Amino acid sequence: MNRAISAAALCELLLANTEFALLDVREQGVHCQGHPFFASALPLSRLEMMVGDLLPRRSVPLVLLDAGGEDLAERAAAKLAGLGYSDIALLEGGCAGWKAAGGELFSGVNVPSKAFGEFVEHHYDTPRVPPQEIKRLIDSGRKLLILDSRPYEEYHRMNIPGGMAAPGAELVYRVHELAPDPDTLVVVNCAGRTRSIIGCQSLRNAGIPNQVVALKDGTMGWELAGYQCERGSTAVAPAHGAAGAAQARAAAEWVARRFEVKFASRVQVEAWQRDSGRSLYLLDVRTREEFERERIAASCHAPGGQLIQATDEFVAVRNARIVCIDPARVRSVMTASWLNQMGWNEVYVLEPEGENGFAGWSLETGARARVPAGFKPWHTVSAPELARQQGGATVLDLSSSLRFRDRHIPGAWWAVRARLDQAHGKLSEAARLVLTSEDATLAHLAAPEAAALWPDAEVRVLDAGNAAWFAARLPVETGMEKASTALDDVWYKPYDQARDYEKHARAYLDWEVALVEQIKRDPAIRFRAYD
Repeated sequence: MNRAISAAALCELLLANTEFALLDVREQGVHCQGHPFFASALPLSRLEMMVGDLLPRRSVPLVLLDAGGEDLAERAAAKLAGLGYSDIALLEGGCAGWKAAGGELFSGVNVPSKAFGEFVEHHYDTPRVPPQEIKRLIDSGRKLLILDSRPYEEYHRMNIPGGMAAPGAELVYRVHELAPDPDTLVVVNCAGRTRSIIGCQSLRNAGIPNQVVALKDGTMGWELAGYQCERGSTAVAPAHGAAGAAQARAAAEWVARRFEVKFASRVQVEAWQRDSGRSLYLLDVRTREEFERERIAASCHAPGGQLIQATDEFVAVRNARIVCIDPARVRSVMTASWLNQMGWNEVYVLEPEGENGFAGWSLETGARARVPAGFKPWHTVSAPELARQQGGATVLDLSSSLRFRDRHIPGAWWAVRARLDQAHGKLSEAARLVLTSEDATLAHLAAPEAAALWPDAEVRVLDAGNAAWFAARLPVETGMEKASTALDDVWYKPYDQARDYEKHARAYLDWEVALVEQIKRDPAIRFRAYD
């Protein structure tokens, strides 16, 4: 029998300084419809794939929730217990019980980070300029440097004309040689608001001599104003030279003093790794290329800008220890300064040692291997074999609805792992069932559950998943004609919507702005302001 925790007891936990994690085990798209402020999304469907990084200590207290009146939290508790997590409680009544007790529910994704961005803009009066003014300045020939603070993939999809990619924490690290003339106006943008605000304020906090502004409402605001974004741009802010590196280090030292950034040695961090009573996150905040070139073996990749934009996706344990890693000590300092302001109390920058900064550490290279907890491979079928036998097999695709909509194996059904019973209701008869997903990991995890639902079927997993099918250039379909459940597995960004982009974009921007007032109604939200 799972232990229950009341809404009142959860409130006490949120106000305390003890470690625990509040986890919403519904699908991300359902999570976005309303959840407590500090709840991290850990969808039951992908639990084994996410839990190791989100919850590094298996004895940490966990509080699970679902909507209330459903069995998702109980099912997630059973999985977590089977993986060795030993302190699990269920929120009484789930989200419905929280709301009935007077708790505030927040819609949207990455709410703590989004709300923090609005707090920053209000507290520091971060300058923002409407797209009409930026367009006028571009047309006038004004000296401008437009820096897009999103990850490269988002920048490449759409960007402000003339902009270049400089994701979040890279801004202070790279800006000095990009804008050596102090008369150059530096404009920071993202898709909406948060990363524009944080990026702009990062440069201001670092004291660069240029005027720095945020593009109000980012690429969404640009398009809503009637202007066109570029598509497929590849301009990336280049690495700095010796002079730029010195300027970046000096700026980071100033930020570290102003925002009370703490530092930790390798010896101290190694001692924390041996401390079984505390959770520890080792987060490498550099670019993916640098991370895969060489990294500390126990670290996870959390590029600084995205860590601040989506903190709940990297760190689920409140009051845990966080160590930011960057041998140059610039991106780690900038990231730690923002985590301090978000209210995290034990955030540290790893002091570099030796020529490469990693002396004494066990190191890894290449893409990080991520084997899900409890993973057991299932019987597979190759893409060419499935293509030959496709008429005699029912294909069940467990990838996200967005990816399925974009392209999938012809005739495949789309399903959500946690709702396989709904897929069974649609496909009760299947002699040969083939499961697939993005890279087959999720399909392998779901295969025993599918075999239990279809005991008379031959259940196989597509080897290497959809990636193998697409790489072999086999036929594909688009659309959602064969969906076995509601399309609420993931959050649909405004530009992911099939229609009414402008309506969704305006609603999203209005939601972000409104967060600054909503957080005033939750006493557990305590951002930290520095003057």
